[in-house]
Amino acid sequence: MRLYINIDHVATVREARRTDEPDPVRAAVLAELGGAQAITVHLREDRRHIRDRDVLLLLETVRTGVNLELAVEEEVLKFAVENRPMQATLVPERREEVTTEGGLELSDSGRRQLVAASLTRLRDAGIRTSLFIDPVEETIRMSAELGADAVELHTGEYANATLAGREAQLERLRRGASLGHEVGLAVHAGHGLTYENVTPVAAIAEIEELNIGHSVVSRAVFVGMERAVREMLHIVMEARRGVGS
Repeated sequence: MRLYINIDHVATVREARRTDEPDPVRAAVLAELGGAQAITVHLREDRRHIRDRDVLLLLETVRTGVNLELAVEEEVLKFAVENRPMQATLVPERREEVTTEGGLELSDSGRRQLVAASLTRLRDAGIRTSLFIDPVEETIRMSAELGADAVELHTGEYANATLAGREAQLERLRRGASLGHEVGLAVHAGHGLTYENVTPVAAIAEIEELNIGHSVVSRAVFVGMERAVREMLHIVMEARRGVGS
């Protein structure tokens, strides 16, 4: 299990005052000291939080690796291909949304062609590729057919479910992770995961990477980034004890 820390919301606080602090690049250093195995950032088309400058500095300073989330949009794709992060995760993006609201839609043939072309460009640049998708059988199979290296299963419906409905959403994630592994994809997961709800997801054997941001950044306000990451890493690793044995 790898824990990747998303630092977008450090930049969100910065942009609230349109100043130069808090610096997400400094946050990344502390996250790595806390045990993060990579840093995730979403370079949105409207640059509402993470800026090009942030990504460039992260690529120079992060010792673990950068997972760059981006839409299937020419400007950011070109940026990724030119600067070559360790991993690129294609995500859906709408300007009016507060945060990503669901996985990539792959049922439309035109959309699939755009995603396939984007994956080819990223792969030719030597970048590991991932698709952020809902845990739906058809979408998982399409992701494998399109040639992605990995899928990141959207955990938002699980995170937002009532206690009564959470087990059903968890079962969807289990089935999706099993199928993803079966068809040759690396399986990641993320969105809405917190200190309180992450344990059952982290215990799914086929999931090898978690991307967590808002909850860790929120905790860091009170205890500091390094400690917040260490606490999350401890919970995740405890959940993995005995998995696969």
